[in-house]
Amino acid sequence: MTDTPSLNAEIKVSSKHLISWLTEQALPIWYAQGTRQNIGDCFETISLDTSKGVHIDRRARIVPRQIYSFLEGAELGWNGPAEEIATALWTWYESAYATPEGHLANAVDMHGQISDNSFDLYNHSFALFGLASISRTLPKLAEVSEKKAKRILDFLTSTYRHPIAGFREANPNKTPLRSNPHMHLFEACLAWEAISDDPTWSDLADEIAELALTRFIDPVNGGLREFFGLDWLPMPNDSGRAIEPGHQFEWAYLLVKWGQSRKDSDALIAARRLYEIGRTYGIDESRGAAFMALNDDFTVRNPVARLWGQTEWIKAAVALASVSIGPEREAYLADIPISVKALTAYFENVPAGLYTDKWYPAGTFEDEPAPASSLYHIVCAISELNDFTKSL
Repeated sequence: MTDTPSLNAEIKVSSKHLISWLTEQALPIWYAQGTRQNIGDCFETISLDTSKGVHIDRRARIVPRQIYSFLEGAELGWNGPAEEIATALWTWYESAYATPEGHLANAVDMHGQISDNSFDLYNHSFALFGLASISRTLPKLAEVSEKKAKRILDFLTSTYRHPIAGFREANPNKTPLRSNPHMHLFEACLAWEAISDDPTWSDLADEIAELALTRFIDPVNGGLREFFGLDWLPMPNDSGRAIEPGHQFEWAYLLVKWGQSRKDSDALIAARRLYEIGRTYGIDESRGAAFMALNDDFTVRNPVARLWGQTEWIKAAVALASVSIGPEREAYLADIPISVKALTAYFENVPAGLYTDKWYPAGTFEDEPAPASSLYHIVCAISELNDFTKSL
C-alpha cells in the first residue's frame, strides 16, 4: 500500500508551520529574553505576562538543552548567532556548575553561585548530549568537545557505576534507581556514536538498550517502568507501578534508532509495543493529548498532560512510520498530524514563541512561566519531523 498523498501533504504542511514558529518566533524570544548576552548565561523560564526572563535558580539540565536548541535551530534555518550563544553558554556552564567533588551541581542562582550541590545522573546525561551537539555542528570544537565528554563519562564510570549495568544514584544504597536518566544517557550515546569513531559510545548504548529490554520493560505487559530497586527490579512500593506515556513514546523512538542500526528485531518489537501502550492508554480522548502517568495495569495515575509528552509522541510516530509498511505505516502516519495538533495547543493564547506546559483534564492550562527545558523537546520533534518529510 502506498502512502496517501493528502496525508503526506498534511504532514509536510505541519512540518513547515512548526519550523516557521521555531525560527521566526521561538528562538528569537528565547535568545532576546531567555539569555543574558552580557553574562553568557540563560534563564530557567520566561514570564507569559512580561515576556521577560524570570530571576530564579537555573537547573543544570537546561543549559545543554538550550545549547542544542540554538544549534539545531540554526540547522533548521534560524539566522541568529547560534554559535556565539552555544559557546558562551558552555563556557558559563563549565565555570558555574563545576564542583570540587568532580560532578556538575544541580542548580545555580542568578549570581552564578551554586544553590544545589547535589549530583544527578540526568544532568550529566544532558551535558554529554550538549557536547555532542557542539561537536556535530561546530567542527573546530569537535575534538575538544569529545575530550570533555569522555572526562564526564570517565567520572561517571569511576564514581557511579552500577555493578549489574548502568549507573547508580548519589550513593551506593540510594533508591529508587531511575530509567529516565538512562534514557537521556542512551540518547547522548547515540548522538556521539553518529559522529565519533570511539567504540565507547556504541558499547554504552548497547548496554543501556539491553538494560531497557531486560529490566526497564515489563516482560508481561511490555510497558516501561520508571523506578527500580538496587537490583534493577521494580520498586516494591507504589512508585514501582508508574508508567509514563511520554516515556513509552520516547523510548520507542530511541529503540527504533538503535534497533535499526543493530538490525535488532527485538528492539523494534518492543518499540511498537511501547507505542501501542502510549497510544491506547495514554491519550486522553477529550484533549487529544498524551497525559502524564499510568499505573502498571494501564489505569490513569496522573491525568495532567505535559507539553513534552506530545513532542515524544511526534518523534515515536515518525520513527515507527519510517520502519513500517502498508496499513501499519499508514496508522503511524495518521498519528503525526494528530500529535502535532496536540503540541501546538500549548502555543495558543500566549506571547509568540512561548508556550504553556501543563494541560488539565478540564481543558485549562496552568498559568505559569514558560520553561526553557521544554524547548529542547520541541526542537528535537521539529527536527525529526523535518528529516522525515524529506522522504515523503
